[in-house]
Amino acid sequence: MDYGSEAIRRHRESRGKVSIAPKMSVKTMEDLSIAYTPGVAAVSMAIANDKSESYNLTNRANMVAVVSDGSAVLGLGNVGPEAAMPVMEGKSILFKGLADIDAFPICLATQDSASIIQTVRNLVPTFGGINLEDIAAPRCFEIEDSLQDLGIPVFHDDQHGTSIAVLAALINAIELTGKKFEDAKFVFCGAGAGGIASTKLLLDYGAKNITLVDSTGIIHRGRSDLTPVKLSMLAMTNPDDIQGGLAEAMKGADVFVGLAVAGALTPQMVSSMAKDAIVFAMANPIPEIMPDLASAAGAAIVGTGRSDFPNQINNSLVFPGVFRGALDIKATRITTGMKLSAAKALAALITEPTTECVIPWSLDPTVSPAVAQATASAWTAEYTG
Repeated sequence: MDYGSEAIRRHRESRGKVSIAPKMSVKTMEDLSIAYTPGVAAVSMAIANDKSESYNLTNRANMVAVVSDGSAVLGLGNVGPEAAMPVMEGKSILFKGLADIDAFPICLATQDSASIIQTVRNLVPTFGGINLEDIAAPRCFEIEDSLQDLGIPVFHDDQHGTSIAVLAALINAIELTGKKFEDAKFVFCGAGAGGIASTKLLLDYGAKNITLVDSTGIIHRGRSDLTPVKLSMLAMTNPDDIQGGLAEAMKGADVFVGLAVAGALTPQMVSSMAKDAIVFAMANPIPEIMPDLASAAGAAIVGTGRSDFPNQINNSLVFPGVFRGALDIKATRITTGMKLSAAKALAALITEPTTECVIPWSLDPTVSPAVAQATASAWTAEYTG
C-alpha cells in the first residue's frame, strides 16, 4: 500500500482526525438550563470561589494540550504550524485511543521562545497537562525548562517519550546479549532533543560511557562550535575524549542509537562494533541503516522507529500512559523518577525478550495502563511516600 496517498485520501475524506463530542445531552429546555444558562452560573461561581474545583466541575483534569510551532516535524524539519497540524491531530487520537485522554492540537504561528512560553502559560486554566511536540532544539530545552513552575505536568515528547522508549528497549536488549548496562559503550548519532534527553536518562539508569555525535562529528572537548546544551553534555559524556566522526565513534561500540538522518550509518561501521552489537536506527521515515543491512553486517539486535519492522521504538508507547498516570495522581510535573519507572514498566511487559521482541507492540492494550501505574507510583513514592 502507498501509505502517503492513502493518508491524504482519508484525511481529505474526513477533514482531519479529531472532533469534539458532548458529555451531556442537550435535547430539552431543562437540559439547556443545566448545561448552559441559568444553571451554569452556579458552576462558574463554585470555581471562582475555589479554582481547584475546575478539576471536578469541568473536563480540565482529563485534557492535555498538544502544542507545536512546527519547527521540527517528524523527519520533515521546519514545515510550519499548518503542516504540523496533521501530526498533532494524530497525537491527539493516540491520547484518546490509548489512554482515554482528551487532547487538543494547538499549532502556534510563532517560533519565538518567549512567545511560546507565554502562550502556554495563558493556556494553563484550560488544561491538566501540556505535551510539547516537534519544537526544534535547542529552543525546546529552554521552553520546557521555563514551564516547570506551572503546577501541571509539562512534557516535551520528542525528548522524554523518546528517552523512555529507548531505555526500555535497551534494558531488554542489553540483558539479552548478556552484557551489563554500566559496562556498555553507547554511541548516539544525533544530538538534538531526543539524543540529549536519552543520553541523560541512560546516565540516570547507570550508563557510564556514552559518546554523542552531531552533524559535525563527535562532541569532544576540543570543539569550539558547541551550543551551551552540547557543551554541558561534555561533563557527562565521551569519557575518553575521542575525536573524529561517526566511524571513529563506532569502533568497539556495543550500542548505536540513531536519531539523525537516513543513511548515516554504513555496514562497515556496524562491522566495527563489538560482538553482539545493538543497532537502533530510529530516523523516520527512512532509518540510518536498513535492518537487513545492519543484521548482515553483524548486529545482533536491530530496532527502528517504523511499524513495518520488528522492535519499533515509538513514543506512542510512552506519552499516553505517562500523562494518564500524571493526571490521575494530580502530579505537578514529570520527574526523572517517573521517567525511569515508566521505562522499567515498559521493559517488564516483555517477559521473554528475543532478538525481534525487546519492546512491546505499539498498540498493545496493556502498555498504557502499566506505564500509567508506574508513573503514578513513582510520583507517590517521591512526594507522598
